[in-house]
Amino acid sequence: MTKKFYLIALFSLFTSAMAVAQTTLDVNFNGLGFLDNREYKDFVARSRTYSGTRTALDFGLNVDSLNSFVVGANAIHEFGAKPYFLKVDPIAYYKFNNKNWLFNIGEFPREGLLDDYPRALLNDTLRYYRPNVEGMFLRYHNTNFLENLWIDWVSRQTVTDREQFLFGLSGKYRPAAKGLFYISHYFLLLHDAGSASDANAITDNGGAQVKLGIDLTHHTFLDSLSFEAGAMTSIERTRGITGLRLPKGFIATAYLSWHWLALYDEFYSGQGSTIYYGDAFYEKKFYNRADFIITPFAADRLKGQFIFSVHRTPGFTSNQEAFRLTYDLGRRVIARFKD
Repeated sequence: MTKKFYLIALFSLFTSAMAVAQTTLDVNFNGLGFLDNREYKDFVARSRTYSGTRTALDFGLNVDSLNSFVVGANAIHEFGAKPYFLKVDPIAYYKFNNKNWLFNIGEFPREGLLDDYPRALLNDTLRYYRPNVEGMFLRYHNTNFLENLWIDWVSRQTVTDREQFLFGLSGKYRPAAKGLFYISHYFLLLHDAGSASDANAITDNGGAQVKLGIDLTHHTFLDSLSFEAGAMTSIERTRGITGLRLPKGFIATAYLSWHWLALYDEFYSGQGSTIYYGDAFYEKKFYNRADFIITPFAADRLKGQFIFSVHRTPGFTSNQEAFRLTYDLGRRVIARFKD
């Protein structure tokens, strides 16, 4: 009954929007192919290979230059797996976009919105297995300033399922439009409550980073050169059982690229942090990750990258090899409707 109501409401929305002058219908197709081999000596259970293809197809009904409704699906197939599709995630959201504001509500791709989050807060396997945000996203931006506010519903409370949602803020401030220095920040918090039949203790878990950055891209022969350094903390509490824990540490990153070669290095030192949706390596008091990146081919809307990563923690050195192919055909108008 719920599915029928959803389809009827969606059809009514589309047909009513078509009556508005200058309405257009567009289509977008994009995908990600990945082969990610992880040899983690620190975490044997996570030492595995992720491989597969994720493809997304959606249709956008643009009521005018500001308002759009998008519906489609995002499906993942793991190589050699049966049934063929591991999971198909629906895409269905309303989008408002003007010069300074962006607002999404529904089920929409995280790519281009939250994919810049540090791995310490949101791990990189989310790109493979949870590509959509289910909730709301709000962005304000101008020449010097950008701020994002979002909520992502992970699990709706039922008799057996816990209530879980992620809430976050992120942004960047650059005092001068083409200046060297900028400040960035990232924050997220997971609210984890009990199921309807089991009122277990409520857990709050998340983390934050604040970093000062310098972008030297326009002052060197390299295609890109930037450095960041700042503080990181996690937020860990089970209400009524444990007190609020705020492990802290120092974090620094460096990124440089030249033609088809790039290096990304991240260093962390401090108290170990347990962030449920973050990378487990940051549970260590010392962690360094060096990514050696080769982009053997890049064309319009298509990019293939090979990444060799070295992970160092106290007593262990681990390695990771990943190849990713991304492609995006862009939004193409396929129909126009007029009064």
